[in-house]
Amino acid sequence: MSNFVVSARKYRPQTFESVVGQEAITTTLKNAIKNDHLAQAFLFFGSRGVGKTSTARILAKTLNCFDLQENIEPCNNCESCTSFNEGHSFNILELDAASNNSVDDIRSLIDQVRIAPQVGNHKIFIIDEVHMLSQSAFNAFLKTLEEPPEHAVFILATTEKHKILPTILSRCQIFDFHRIQIADIVEHLKKIAKTEGIKVDEKALHVIGQKADGALRDALSIFDQIVSFSNNNVSYEAVLQNLNVLDYDYYFKITDFALEGNIPENLLIYNEILINGFDGAQFVLGLAEHLRNLLVCKDPKTLDLLDIPNELKEKYSAQSQNTHQEFILTGLDLLKATESGFKPSKNKRLHIELALMKFSSIQSTLQNKGVLS
Repeated sequence: MSNFVVSARKYRPQTFESVVGQEAITTTLKNAIKNDHLAQAFLFFGSRGVGKTSTARILAKTLNCFDLQENIEPCNNCESCTSFNEGHSFNILELDAASNNSVDDIRSLIDQVRIAPQVGNHKIFIIDEVHMLSQSAFNAFLKTLEEPPEHAVFILATTEKHKILPTILSRCQIFDFHRIQIADIVEHLKKIAKTEGIKVDEKALHVIGQKADGALRDALSIFDQIVSFSNNNVSYEAVLQNLNVLDYDYYFKITDFALEGNIPENLLIYNEILINGFDGAQFVLGLAEHLRNLLVCKDPKTLDLLDIPNELKEKYSAQSQNTHQEFILTGLDLLKATESGFKPSKNKRLHIELALMKFSSIQSTLQNKGVLS
């Protein structure tokens, strides 16, 4: 039996080019290396799973590479790159501040800073979750960061920049890593699926991207989970079942019935949703998102704001043409009030059912007011 390696590790970026969704940052770092405008301290800030530590490792490897490529990428073959890839480089040290956050840990690091690199020109210190350092540890680190030896480069990574002392921040070049776009996640998963010989449905990958909430590492973990569940066939249905996500079709049907003023059918659909184990709050949020998408489809200029497969865009556009803007805006106001009142409500099912009845009555109300002909 072969040893399985999770996708997040197997496909961890090894070059700047392979970092997903952070082109502005990787381009800046490559240009800094190329033009010899390199800072001695960097702070990589962003939410989990967006490539902070991976980029820090690539930068560290690139700085000490003996055979730097023309596109400013590490060669991955020289002595320095090989020792780093195998995990025994003496010039690149990593510290997890979550578990090594005391003054003694920082003093030990400072002792390492004084020692010049044995191979290469730089000694690089990567400190992950740097916001976890204690106040006294920060103070001990400050002097070294203020006047580091010429060979030392510090790369700090954090998810909580506001917890870091301003005096530390002022001595760093700060790079904000943004959440990975769904389109970038989908394209990355497609490449992995092709490499691994896995059959995928693009709609399924979009759902995974939405569920990952901008974290590529989360998307890869979900992808592995679905691959195991579906036996290498990542279908839309498999993703919905495994991740407990409501099918888009429910919202299209509810909206169509609401436009017809068909209250009984919408109550039956909601009953089916409850039987399938979905939460009422989740349903309200999903329906509000559906109405938002319909509103976006009203103008071709805003169509690109829909981060969904093209097949679904056509479906949204078709329903949007049959839905008056006033209906959508009134529905959004109703759902906002429904969401606010859901938690304190004692009869949560009735709370949603009343909202659905009102939602299904919007069209006739607007007609009676003369808003709709």
